[in-house]
Amino acid sequence: MAKYIFVTGGVTSSLGKGIIAASLAKLLQARGFSTTIQKFDPYINVDPGTLNPYEHGECYVTDDGAETDLDLGYYERFLGVPTSQANNVTTGRIYQTVIEKERRGDYLGKTVQVIPHITDEIKRRVRLLGQTGEYDIIITELGGTVGDIESLPYLEALRQFRWDVGEDNCIVIHLTLIPYLAAAKELKTKPTQHSVKELLNAGIQPDVLVCRTDQPIGMDIRRKIALFCNVAVNSVVEAMTVDTVYDVPLYMMKEKLDEVVISKLRLKDRREPDLKAWKRFLGRLKNPTDSVKIGLIGKYIELKDAYKSIYESFTLAGAANECKVEVVTVQSDNLTPENIEQKLEGLSGILVAPGFGERGFEGKIIAARYARESGLPYFGICLGMQTAVVEFSRHVLGLGGANSAEMDADTAHPVIHKMPGQIKIKQMGGTMRLGAYDCDLKKGTLAHKIYKENSIQERHRHRFELNNDYKEKLEAAGMVCSGINPETGLVEIVELPNHPWYLGAQFHPELKSTVEEPHPLFVSFVKACLTNA
Repeated sequence: MAKYIFVTGGVTSSLGKGIIAASLAKLLQARGFSTTIQKFDPYINVDPGTLNPYEHGECYVTDDGAETDLDLGYYERFLGVPTSQANNVTTGRIYQTVIEKERRGDYLGKTVQVIPHITDEIKRRVRLLGQTGEYDIIITELGGTVGDIESLPYLEALRQFRWDVGEDNCIVIHLTLIPYLAAAKELKTKPTQHSVKELLNAGIQPDVLVCRTDQPIGMDIRRKIALFCNVAVNSVVEAMTVDTVYDVPLYMMKEKLDEVVISKLRLKDRREPDLKAWKRFLGRLKNPTDSVKIGLIGKYIELKDAYKSIYESFTLAGAANECKVEVVTVQSDNLTPENIEQKLEGLSGILVAPGFGERGFEGKIIAARYARESGLPYFGICLGMQTAVVEFSRHVLGLGGANSAEMDADTAHPVIHKMPGQIKIKQMGGTMRLGAYDCDLKKGTLAHKIYKENSIQERHRHRFELNNDYKEKLEAAGMVCSGINPETGLVEIVELPNHPWYLGAQFHPELKSTVEEPHPLFVSFVKACLTNA
């Protein structure tokens, strides 16, 4: 039988439940336990696919095409194991399932209520991963903060679930905050006490308290927390603010969080955690021998989480190149032919980010043209690839007014058009080309040299594609279509061979970059930027 760990949060949001869950999972994995993590989000959207990035950060996409919370990106980066639709559940999806059952008559005319119908569906979703037989331990992160109205059904389901499986098979880790009041020069435990009391009101006694703090909490404070919150002293774990989230697994190992969990779940300790590869990565990350500035050209740059996986991919690729990557954000709305050189001054390369809609698109085209003509390394992702195609069509092919049909439905030259299977779709949620698809690479191209493979698989999230009616013209003028989907003929990668490094990918390589296997496109791009520095 699988063992279950729930991670809840109190006092305030953004304490890092996802990082703690991923760090614990990494430690357990390093001890030989097969571990996965799932995220339960309390919002009523079915998934974050229709949410503006300013609302919820980036939408992370899994191999099986699920549009999920960005925390799943951390789960995959830490564990190096793909997640799936089952790893992210929202209140919207829970209610949608229950209502569909009610419409089918599955409840035999009974009144459908939060208890037991909603809580039963939550518990069923919790068990799904445990029933596959693939995992020894399932870690479930409950989104939101204890005390939120939206979280109440999840807490009730958790209370019931512990009774269902028994205390030896299920524990609760509560992440809380120990604030430091500078005026009093004291750490305060009262917010933690109130947070645990709120959890107790829901009928849940936490087994472990992980205390976020900017100051060491010391044994006296640990004893005080243990006494007032009814937990063992060794179950009060300090979580100091650290330089990088990748330090957290080692910090949690120092605090013996994994040992406490193994003891409480009565697991047989398999081995000491093997974190050699992780430590080598941290050594390269913290001791760079070089540095490079790379521009991120986008329209959501005010919120770092909107491009979370891109930032993290640069961090991982930088470590692989033993250099520090400084990402300089550039708002594409503000770019003009007159200021482009000034805006990109001092940058050794640019990445044109994915996105939707017309705003900022012309600025991205200006950036793509500048990179092409000046020899500045260029990396385009999704819309960034389409930007490169539109720019090349206008200024090399001479197709005046060439555009994407997304930006101008009446363009005379729709070099980017809506995919045939997308034309009649009206419903927005979950209907794009989503998930992993095959891509064959043309030998002798930059892409083939980088991947060192003839065929790859990458994740997608788009409705528009390169219009193959223009493919011959583009290639005749010097743009190489180096990656092609073998089933549909969809162009996946374009590049310019007579350029130091100029490549656009229709897919999202940032979604497959992990600590131990940084994505080869990012590694190669950072290396090219270093050469250009």
